[in-house]
Amino acid sequence: MTPLDRTVRRMIAQTGPMPVSRFMALALQHPEHGYYRSAAAIGRSGDFITAPEISQVFGELVGLWLAEAWDRAGRPDPCILCEAGPGRGVLMADALRAVRRVVPDFAAAARLHLIESNETLRAAQAEILAEAAPVWIEGLDGLPDGPLFLVANEFLDALPVRQFAMTPDGWRERTVALGEDDRLVFAAAADSMGDPAAAVAASGLSLPETAETGGIGEVQPDALAFVREAARRIVGRGGAALLVDYGGNLPAGRSTLRGIRGHRLVDPLDGIGATDLSVDVDFGRLRMTAEQAGATVLGPVEQAGFLRSLGVEARRAALKPSAAPEDATAVDAAIDRLLDPAGMGTAFKAMAVAAPSCGPLPGFSP
Repeated sequence: MTPLDRTVRRMIAQTGPMPVSRFMALALQHPEHGYYRSAAAIGRSGDFITAPEISQVFGELVGLWLAEAWDRAGRPDPCILCEAGPGRGVLMADALRAVRRVVPDFAAAARLHLIESNETLRAAQAEILAEAAPVWIEGLDGLPDGPLFLVANEFLDALPVRQFAMTPDGWRERTVALGEDDRLVFAAAADSMGDPAAAVAASGLSLPETAETGGIGEVQPDALAFVREAARRIVGRGGAALLVDYGGNLPAGRSTLRGIRGHRLVDPLDGIGATDLSVDVDFGRLRMTAEQAGATVLGPVEQAGFLRSLGVEARRAALKPSAAPEDATAVDAAIDRLLDPAGMGTAFKAMAVAAPSCGPLPGFSP
């Protein structure tokens, strides 16, 4: 049992079941024992691996996409280049390497800011991105004024989710409670936790009036707030954002909350603080939120189609001739994994949020 396992059980015993959103926030961001406060589990030897860690080509293409967005925004100098959840800094390092080679003016204009809370990862980012002199912030409100070019890859899926369960008495907030033998279980809350439909409606959203008993509804208030703030900044100051994440992969009415440890799916209620948690991103709601802020929204599109339209196959062809046979095989395997129609190629989606004046952006159909 982890220290956070004991803390959560004690909190529930003292004050009663806690909403899933509260549980997820504690599990990932507890000041001392939260997964993202203490763990640095990215990579093949950790709990999960992200696209930039699989192939350098992903970060290179993202960097050139950002440079193209900068060009179509009028080439502002200076501008803010920001990554939310930059991991070990691999994506941004690959992006800046490509940009310095192809669009050096963008690299010179960009002032790099990283949204990161993990001190271990900040140290890794400081080393790999030293040339760019990054500034670390806790959220978008820490950014200076100016045109914003933002990338968030596998960031939104880790923001807390509110879940609601349909019961014979209607929608109820889904909670984490103590069951038999002091085990943590999911349970529908009593009426005393308030009207969930009204709480969701306060965010401009709604739950279906009818659903099968046991059905689950989800909403990510923090993800919506993040996209709303990014869209407002972009509309007011110029720029664009690229959001790439896991989403839209399960039928409506099911919980998408998952635990990941050692590259395997595990019980999200087990090993709290030592287990990564994530949910499917609701791109439809994110799109609506950004459009309500006045932004132009492109996508979402599947990752495979997005990368192909940016020239991933041309980059593959350029890398292989100078590589040793075993390295060429590794290049193929990595890119194939990003494009896999039964995996990352369709499970991950890309969406762009841009100022109305920015015009069409690469990777997205008109």
